Amino acid sequence: MDFKDTSEEATFRKEVDKWLSDNAELKEGPNDSLSSLTEEEALLRAKEWAAKLYDDGWACLHWPKEYGGRGSTPIERVIWGQEVSKYKVPGGFFEIGQGMAGPVLMMYATEEQKKRFLPPLAKGEEVWCQLFSEPGAGSDLAGLKTKSVLEGDTWTINGQKIWTSGAHYSDFGILVTRSDPDAHKHKGLTYFFLDMKSPGVEVRPIKQISGGANFNEVYFTDVKIPDDQRLGAVGDGWKVALTTLMNERLAVGDASGPDFEEIFNLACKQDLNGDLAIKNGSVRDKLADWYCQYSGLKYTKYRNISALSRGETPGPEASITKVVSGNKLQEIANFGMDLMDSAGVIRDETTDNEQSMYQYGFFGAAGIRIAGGTDEILKNIISEQVLGLPQDMRADKGIPFNKIPTSNK
Repeated sequence: MDFKDTSEEATFRKEVDKWLSDNAELKEGPNDSLSSLTEEEALLRAKEWAAKLYDDGWACLHWPKEYGGRGSTPIERVIWGQEVSKYKVPGGFFEIGQGMAGPVLMMYATEEQKKRFLPPLAKGEEVWCQLFSEPGAGSDLAGLKTKSVLEGDTWTINGQKIWTSGAHYSDFGILVTRSDPDAHKHKGLTYFFLDMKSPGVEVRPIKQISGGANFNEVYFTDVKIPDDQRLGAVGDGWKVALTTLMNERLAVGDASGPDFEEIFNLACKQDLNGDLAIKNGSVRDKLADWYCQYSGLKYTKYRNISALSRGETPGPEASITKVVSGNKLQEIANFGMDLMDSAGVIRDETTDNEQSMYQYGFFGAAGIRIAGGTDEILKNIISEQVLGLPQDMRADKGIPFNKIPTSNK
């Protein structure tokens, strides 16, 4: 692995750093963010930032220029991510649209649709969500039951989706449905995009244990979608969904929260039984484990960056990043709360952001281990596609969807 920038990459990095230094505020520390804003304030700031990126030619770096992007190389996208992480900038609203919906539209939408939807998405004028998971079809997405029935040139949609991040403020959504229950599980699916303000779409926010409500249940009651908003062929929705899911792996990335540096600094100043925690052997053992995980993730990312710099596409080994980082976050956040004893239950950012950071991390980690593929799904990907182990046995393989048993009766 070669960690040095080429001359062209070094020039690009300087250009990025110059623009960011002129237009954004440097973080004062690893946890400095805009988290104190309300959702409405954060969305407004995110739209203003997206418009600035677009106007100055920094929006959606990897997109073609004609759709609002910059036409950058994959390694330039990595460089941008490295540099922008140093600054306090808005985020959390356009990752699904720009990272998942946009690439799918580029591959399957008509040219007219691309020109209509992609530039506003790049500019931050419209927000998109992803309508995939259902109460009985999360990790096993192909088990979804939301129905789509074609009548003339219009589809009627009935069913329910769940864990839809941002549905309550989204303008459009990408949607996968079951159009043929007589076909095999993965063969009877059809994929659409729709206006979230369509009659019959009902969004119900879900209150989380962390106090937030950023994802939702979405109900469809006789929702009408024109056939020209279908992406891919009828019954070919699984193929289109895989395109989305591959981009989702890149969009989800690392678990955000306290990491090795934060827990190490806490141990260096926190009292434990009359002495500093860092002097305790059990604490040092845990820190050593987390440092090994932290270092392993860092060099795994470098391996991916090196592949990108050679014009290659990182493979399924990228799933390792999410599996390790999600579990590490949960362990570190839990340990940090325990180490602070009764102070660990305080969650008041106006009092001490460090205390609330661990509690937010603990509550959020469980969701991170589900979003973008559960631990179990990602471990299967690693075992089958990285280690070459045999696939799991599937009792529903080759059986029409409506013939798959759903109970013991």
